[in-house]
Amino acid sequence: MIPPDHTDDGAPNSTVALGRAEAMRLLAGIAYGRVVFTRDALPAIRPVNHVVEADGRVVVRTRLTSRLTSAIRADSGVVVAYEADDIDPGTHTGWSVVVTGLARPVADPHRVARYERLLRPWTAAAMDTVVEIEPTIVTGIRLVGAPESPGPPAPPIPSPKVEKNDLSR
Repeated sequence: MIPPDHTDDGAPNSTVALGRAEAMRLLAGIAYGRVVFTRDALPAIRPVNHVVEADGRVVVRTRLTSRLTSAIRADSGVVVAYEADDIDPGTHTGWSVVVTGLARPVADPHRVARYERLLRPWTAAAMDTVVEIEPTIVTGIRLVGAPESPGPPAPPIPSPKVEKNDLSR
């Protein structure tokens, strides 16, 4: 088994915590992620595309009949998490961001129309509900590969040969 802090080739990995601004910048630069919500008292996860607003709200579209929408409509203050990442499986580098906060349906018709233009559905199902997540907790990490090694160690430099007779002088 490979230790959790090493890559497949044995090189050490490390993580660097991201600040809130950097985490939100990275999240805004990617088109999709996963929303995590509670379904029947258990965690459920759905992939969705999103928009990050200037104030940090993460906005997604969903179906009125979806489990996510049902959970949000049942409790207007439901807490969800939204996770997105960009990780290179070959180099084991990249980043991951998680936004946790209250999810609410967007009701304003002008805002809904804007998000309908910005967020195109991935499936043929009607995406008739817009949900915004107000970020309360934003965490992120950058996965950093092993530092560049300078190459193989240099061969030892042979010391001058010492004759037994030279030691006594």
